[in-house]
Amino acid sequence: MTIRIGANPIGWSNDDLQDIGGATPLETCLAEAKEAGFVGMELGHKFPREPNALKAALAPFGMACVSGWYSAELLRRDADAEMAALRPHLDLLKAMGSNVLVFAETSNAIHGDRARPLSQRPHLKAGEWAEFGRRITQVAERTLAEGVRLVYHHHMGTVVESEADIDAFMNATGEAAHLLLDTGHATWGGADPAALARRYRARISHVHAKDVRKDVMEQARREDWSFLDAVLGKGEALGVYTVPGDGMVDYPAVFRALPGYSGWVVVEAEQDPEKANPLAYAKKGVAHLRAALAQAGHA
Repeated sequence: MTIRIGANPIGWSNDDLQDIGGATPLETCLAEAKEAGFVGMELGHKFPREPNALKAALAPFGMACVSGWYSAELLRRDADAEMAALRPHLDLLKAMGSNVLVFAETSNAIHGDRARPLSQRPHLKAGEWAEFGRRITQVAERTLAEGVRLVYHHHMGTVVESEADIDAFMNATGEAAHLLLDTGHATWGGADPAALARRYRARISHVHAKDVRKDVMEQARREDWSFLDAVLGKGEALGVYTVPGDGMVDYPAVFRALPGYSGWVVVEAEQDPEKANPLAYAKKGVAHLRAALAQAGHA
């Protein structure tokens, strides 16, 4: 696999607040994604969860199934219990030919709660990282043995949010567990995504590309907004996230820090589709990614 550009449907229909974009048919999302130039899609709540039905939904648009988010609870259960919970999702990804599993710890996360400001997000104590990392590594080794690489999604409002969290996570996990580098979550979480890319290049196997509106990010920090309030934007204002090329992230620098990268770069720029036309923004994001990849020397 060389670099392929995919999309997450969250730009069309929100997964945390399903009434946002709720009236948009899946077929519209897929048709517009194809028109914008995407060649693969991550899963969302409107997608079928049975292999034949999912293949039938994607095939008319020439879309590959990139992967799909999985909400883990390894702070509450061991690797055996997690694998049992994961099994239907993992089997679906395998049947679809997906080779990465988007994985995030959500047992105590607050990103889906619009009433909880990000200052209330959970933290792990220094002594808790080792066991958390051990459990994730166990799951990662098992999924990799079945041909699917676990890629951990650091995320605002979760136990792996800041640069220090990402470093602690990487130090606590074994080689089987890789990192999903999310440029938007890294930036908002206070890290330089290009620096993270350089530091963990050997263990980055998936990239989520979303840009950050600096003024909204700073206001959200200053006024201690919830994750969803910041993403959706208050009043008529646009939200904190946007597509590559429409914010503060230096994408050529990120891709220069990923020499030899082979895999998916997925636009996952959740916005309110009533404020930010999904097709127009998708086209803008694809164009910027193509230019940034070329500028960074990726064929």
